[in-house]
Amino acid sequence: MGFGPWISECAAQFIPCIGEEIYHRRYQEPDKLNDDGTEIDWPIPYWWVDIGATMQNVMLAAVDAGLGCGFVGADDVAALKTVLGLPDEFTPIGVMPVGIAVPDKRSPSLKRGWVPFEEFARWERWD
Repeated sequence: MGFGPWISECAAQFIPCIGEEIYHRRYQEPDKLNDDGTEIDWPIPYWWVDIGATMQNVMLAAVDAGLGCGFVGADDVAALKTVLGLPDEFTPIGVMPVGIAVPDKRSPSLKRGWVPFEEFARWERWD
């Protein structure tokens, strides 16, 4: 898969996965059904929101423990699933290496500076 030593040599690798069908099964249980007996509409795929929050918690816990943590997306999800032997209902989204932090390399993109707050923040309405 060619992720490099920052992943292959780290102390631990977390594999965040989504499981859309798990949500559907839970929201088809009697205490989660609409009054008419149907599953709720999913205007937003909240399984993506939950995995993002979970990943952030892992990252914060790693930093709190004095470790480094990162994320690399999976280019070949099927291969990652096969290597890990994941059941069909789970979809891995990448790899989160956790371990002793290596010296930080500053990104060249930092030279362009920060976007001024007024260019991305809005109050009450966009316009």
